[in-house]
Amino acid sequence: MKINCGAIPENLLETELFGYEKGAFTDAKGTKKGLFELTNGGTVFLDEISEMKSFLQTKLLRVLESQSFMRVGGEREISVDVRVIAATNRDLSALINAGQFRKDLYYRLKVMVIEMPPLRETGEDILLLANLFIEENNKELGKNVTGISGAAREYLLNYGWPGNVRELKNIIERAVILSNGNEILPDHLPIELRKGQLDDIGDRTADIADLSLETIEKKHIRDVLMMMDGNKSRAARMLGISRSTLREKLKKYSLFAA
Repeated sequence: MKINCGAIPENLLETELFGYEKGAFTDAKGTKKGLFELTNGGTVFLDEISEMKSFLQTKLLRVLESQSFMRVGGEREISVDVRVIAATNRDLSALINAGQFRKDLYYRLKVMVIEMPPLRETGEDILLLANLFIEENNKELGKNVTGISGAAREYLLNYGWPGNVRELKNIIERAVILSNGNEILPDHLPIELRKGQLDDIGDRTADIADLSLETIEKKHIRDVLMMMDGNKSRAARMLGISRSTLREKLKKYSLFAA
C-alpha cells in the first residue's frame, strides 16, 4: 500500500498512517485502522518522505525500530510485520544539515538504497518510456498514435527534463491529446522542448546573463501552470515537487492558479 507524504496535511497523515480510536477527536465516530495496521505482512511505500513533518518522523522511527505503534487516542501497542520502502526527489543529507529531517531516521531507512538517475541521463530510455505512455494514453483517450516523428524524438532526447518521468508522462499525454494522426509531431510538444526555456526567455530580454534563478523558476512554473490549465496537482507532478511546495512558490512569486 502506498501514500504520498507531501499530498496530505500532517494531521490527516498521522491518522492515515496509524489510525485512530473512537472518540480520539471530535469527528472520530468509530475506530479506524491506519496504513501500517492494514498492511500487516506486506509493504508500505512512503512517497515524498522528505515532506513528512518532524513529529511524524519520530513516530515512523519508532515503528521501524519496534515494529509497533499506537493508534491516535489509543492506549495499547499494536504489533505489525511491515516492510517500508521510502522515496524522495530531494537530498536528505542536505535536509538533515538544515534540521528538517531526522538523522537517525535517515540511517534507519538507509538499509538498501536505489538511486534513480535523472531522466536526462538515461538516453534511449526516454523513448522507451514515451512509447509506454503513448500506449497508456491511446487506451484512455481512444487514440491510435503509433509512434513519434524523427524531429520530435530529437526534441525529447535533447531536453533537460527538470521534472523527470512525471514531466515526460504529462507531456506525452498532452501530445496524444493534440495529435490528429498516428504520429507525435514537434508541434504537439510544449515550447520549452522545441526552443528551450532559456531561449524562450532570451527572445524577450536584452541580456540573459542578467536573469536571476528566481526569474527563470517563476517563468517555468507559470508556463507549466498554463499548460496544465491552472491545475495545481498536475502542475506539481510535472514539476516533480509536492503540492505544498508548489503552493509556497505560487505565494512567493504572486502566481495564482485554479
